Amino acid sequence: MKREDLRNIAIIAHVDHGKTTLVDQLLKQGGIYRENQETVTRVMDSGALERERGITILAKNTSVHYKDVKINIIDTPGHADFGGEVERILKMVNGVILLVDAAEGPMPQTRFVLGRALELNHRVIVVINKIDKPDARLGEVEDEILELLMDLNASDEQLDSPMLYCSGRAGTASRTPDEPGTDLSPLFDTILDYIPAPEGDENGELQLLVSSLDYNDYVGRIGIGRIDRGVLRQGQDALVCNYHTKEAPKRTKIVSIYQIDGLTRVPAESAKVGDIVCFSGAGNITIGDTITSLTCPEPLEFVKVSEPTMEMTFAVNTSPLAGKEGKFVTSRQLRERLYRETMRDVSLRVSDGDTTDEFKVAGRGEMHLSILIETMRREGYELCCSNPRVLYREIDGVKCEPMERLTLDVPQEYVGPVVEKLGQRKGDLLEMTPIGNRTRMEYLIPARCLFGYRSEFLTATRGEGIMNSIFDSYQPYRGEIPMRFTGALVASSAGITTSYGLFHTQERGALFVGVQTEVYEGMIVGENPKNDDIAVNPCAEKHLTAIRSKGADEKLLLTPPIIFSLEEAIEFIADDELIEVTPKSIRLRKKILNTELRMKEMMRQRRAMQNAK
Repeated sequence: MKREDLRNIAIIAHVDHGKTTLVDQLLKQGGIYRENQETVTRVMDSGALERERGITILAKNTSVHYKDVKINIIDTPGHADFGGEVERILKMVNGVILLVDAAEGPMPQTRFVLGRALELNHRVIVVINKIDKPDARLGEVEDEILELLMDLNASDEQLDSPMLYCSGRAGTASRTPDEPGTDLSPLFDTILDYIPAPEGDENGELQLLVSSLDYNDYVGRIGIGRIDRGVLRQGQDALVCNYHTKEAPKRTKIVSIYQIDGLTRVPAESAKVGDIVCFSGAGNITIGDTITSLTCPEPLEFVKVSEPTMEMTFAVNTSPLAGKEGKFVTSRQLRERLYRETMRDVSLRVSDGDTTDEFKVAGRGEMHLSILIETMRREGYELCCSNPRVLYREIDGVKCEPMERLTLDVPQEYVGPVVEKLGQRKGDLLEMTPIGNRTRMEYLIPARCLFGYRSEFLTATRGEGIMNSIFDSYQPYRGEIPMRFTGALVASSAGITTSYGLFHTQERGALFVGVQTEVYEGMIVGENPKNDDIAVNPCAEKHLTAIRSKGADEKLLLTPPIIFSLEEAIEFIADDELIEVTPKSIRLRKKILNTELRMKEMMRQRRAMQNAK
């Protein structure tokens, strides 16, 4: 049976190519809003972090109606670190809209998500977006898209995918680049004509693959997925089984069913083949489970999500200031929160660390883990985080490391410094293409060599460069590569910083703290330009003298401190350092706080290195 009254599509693209803005226009022209209703931009980015950072983190569902057909639309993340979100929702749809920026063309994440869609034999509608940009290069981008499809071994049908020209901000689409569009009707019509209607046996036994999860304080865990076979009814008894674990099916009951209509969830008594539904009642479900009838427990195969490539250690906060700002500070609370996250995020791995207070958290990249840390911080958690480290593999007896495909868009005058720095970091230049007064470069570089490079890159390009990377493959280990060439200014005693103490500390390097800041022994208060740590006392006070006047300290001029964001802190810290994260503060510290013990450990390591040589 075909559901001609229904289409299921996902919008996939690289970050900042306009997916969420296009969805805004699809909702407006799909009749979701009243004429006088006040609307907001990027309505699908409902999370506070998503709106602050201007990126989509979680895949979200919505729907519109066009010519008596309901179109379920899934807005997906564009950042490579959240590729796991895209991989799992592709099983819910029958086709995808591939969005490509008219100026930038296909980028690393475009290749990744398109490859996943082609593997599932999904039909693809190519939409070249932002055609009204002054630097749009439509002809070249068309050729690049066709080359990408051929590189990914697309079928003949996929190579003949329809191509539309769109301005998401203006809400227009056209079938040719020369004829300006007036609305999104060409895109709606192409979806109805080209994307296949869902098929399945409505009279068969129930099969529903859980592709996403939500949570509600009143009903608990909510499963989201598409019905592949049969009918789902409210109050129905069902089984929960999994194709990969082969565990015995567990009995459950479907308490409530919701269908997505526009931006709201509408209660329903039943849903049939092809419908994307939300349901509650199955308390222990996870992503990848299949809901089946009692008489026919046949689980569906779930897409294998790419493995994490980097890892950080999360631990209980052990600094002298621990417990003063956070609500959740114990290892039990930290453990429960991290393992709960793995139920929602299929690309995250959590395992117990070397001690009961430590946990190893593996993810797709620095942003993937920093978003988790920031979310936990806002929920009231206190924790310490290590620097990121890549996950090595042994392939055919050879130690291998993850490699990233790095794409850089740089003004021509800054190409030299960028090439020099990436050469030091063992990057291999694959391609260099001039685009107007800019140059696009593609590198293959070890993932660990990108830690801390983003800030260097922005400095080298005066903030005008664009940098994107995505996991490429595992290749033989390339040996030790020094990453950080600066040291730290470390507080030698606890106290409150003073103008006098900071004035004499800033002679040694850049400061990370301001006046009247509470510090403790072992806390990093600045950066030393040389590759050595220096113990400093930012809390020093000027001794009283007979000639000291009341305003003697007013002439001390202090350089404003560098205030790190969470991502910048993760990029900065070295192997012997930690980030202390609380709801109100981000502090950098040494693992060994005591100055004397830290010096002894440093000397021991130096002797060990000399003996090894």
